[in-house]
Amino acid sequence: MVERTYSLTQPSAVVDKTAMADFEPQITAFYCIYCGYMAADTAGILHVQYPANIKFVRMPCTGKTDVRYILEAFEQGADGVYIVACPIGNCHHVRGNERGWARVRRAKKILDEIGLGGERLEIFFMSGSQGASFAIAAQTMTDRIRQLGPNPIRQMVREDRGRVEEDVDEEVDFRGRKPKKRDG
Repeated sequence: MVERTYSLTQPSAVVDKTAMADFEPQITAFYCIYCGYMAADTAGILHVQYPANIKFVRMPCTGKTDVRYILEAFEQGADGVYIVACPIGNCHHVRGNERGWARVRRAKKILDEIGLGGERLEIFFMSGSQGASFAIAAQTMTDRIRQLGPNPIRQMVREDRGRVEEDVDEEVDFRGRKPKKRDG
């Protein structure tokens, strides 16, 4: 397994305005199977419109949302990530939403330290009946990420993959492994 490290402490000062106009953020939303899922379902039942650029990841509880999952979403190309949790004091797993909130705060610090920015991550607390709040959270994150621009890690990963592909002299199979040499 190859570990990749990225440092974004020197953000690019040049921003292409035309690229920003065409920019449609890719956002990952983690939500629990109770309030988060119910709020999304309520929004759908009520035909409440929200941006279509959200990719949903259903969790048993937002307390199970590990910092690694959040950081992996950014590494996989998400421009923003948010979590939809049960209201404070009303978690189906007693304090799962509070654990999730603590992990979001920790992940925000990490994102600030690497220069990506903690404002690309948020947590929203809502009950299952709040379909409109679910749509507002999706729109809020989409608007925020449009202002911040694309995830700079995505471009760095593309460049890194290009260099890796250029360096590969030997044929590899679909999993990136070198084929076994067979006698005969």
